[in-house]
Amino acid sequence: MRCDDVAPLMAGLADNPEVRDLAVEKHMETCLRCQAEAARYRRMLRGLRDLRVRYVQPAPGFLDELLVALDEAADRGSVRSVLSGRRLAYAGAIGGTAVAAVLVARNRRRSLSLAG
Repeated sequence: MRCDDVAPLMAGLADNPEVRDLAVEKHMETCLRCQAEAARYRRMLRGLRDLRVRYVQPAPGFLDELLVALDEAADRGSVRSVLSGRRLAYAGAIGGTAVAAVLVARNRRRSLSLAG
């Protein structure tokens, strides 16, 4: 048996060591590469099992600091949206004024050409 033959079986062997295959066991006894790979699988499974029962306790005051930071970020976002709204209003007012000026100038030209 070769490493390429054992590799697909490695995860199942690490998860369920009761399953025995004599050819695989014989290969594993002599192959340092496969032994190291099996050890990595066992270590990974052990870490995953530990994650199921391990809870991280936040530092004292962390929740309060987080809520304050979120409020500040929300305030900055609302100020930005107000500023962008004001900018839009200013741009609209300037554009409207320019259009009105063009129309007034055009009407003056017409009235002057009709009068003269």
